[in-house]
Amino acid sequence: MEGFVFDKVILNRPNLRFPFAPDFASRIKGQELTSLTRRAKFLKAELSSGERLFMHLGMSGRFTIDQDPTADFVHNHNTNPKHDHVIFHMSSGARITFNDPRRFGFMELVGLNEPYRLDHIGPEPLSNQFNAPDLRERLRGKKSKIKAALLDQRVVAGLGNIYVCEALFRTGISPRRAAGRLTVAQTENLVGHIKDVIHEAIEAGGSSLRDFANTDGDLGYFQHRFDVYGREGEPCPACAAPIKRIVQSGRSSFFCGVCQS
Repeated sequence: MEGFVFDKVILNRPNLRFPFAPDFASRIKGQELTSLTRRAKFLKAELSSGERLFMHLGMSGRFTIDQDPTADFVHNHNTNPKHDHVIFHMSSGARITFNDPRRFGFMELVGLNEPYRLDHIGPEPLSNQFNAPDLRERLRGKKSKIKAALLDQRVVAGLGNIYVCEALFRTGISPRRAAGRLTVAQTENLVGHIKDVIHEAIEAGGSSLRDFANTDGDLGYFQHRFDVYGREGEPCPACAAPIKRIVQSGRSSFFCGVCQS
């Protein structure tokens, strides 16, 4: 998509999780996509008009690519066409389709110099900006639980429930610990384990629990290496005590009551 123009934009419904802007298609059509990057869990497309298109996959959304003369492959995907909600026809000949059965995904078009929800989120977890001193400062004085704090995008961008559970287990920190009471050593260990967990997950192709698949259609395999997530009642890999599950802010937290304190 980079370097090519949107020849045609098709919306098959007026909304996903949120309504599309009334002039969504007309503002994108004819614009060149000058840059496509990621910020947290969002795809960020910069347009030649100066506007920005932010896209979020939600729980079950995916993009599929067809009829791309510049590539050596065509995706064979098993998505239901009735869930094809947005279709981009590019000047390259590629057809990019956003398919989302549950419609938790969304697309938002942001005008030039217009503020957006990502403007004040924290650093990327794999960046140099995410380090122990920075995290310690962001957690200073927080009475919220460390699990909730790490899921707060203002603290660190893009961390999800699975990898927070896994990183806390490796660090030996209970998800019920107050965020502002971590020691310097614990904060340093936590940052290291967060980075390690994410790197390992990427190498394993991600975690396929329901809908996730890689760009080649294959499933991820990191779910087979979970130490605690989704393993309630099973033995802890370190001490054999049963893994516990609690609910925090509407999300399941899995942990070992013996190894994590």
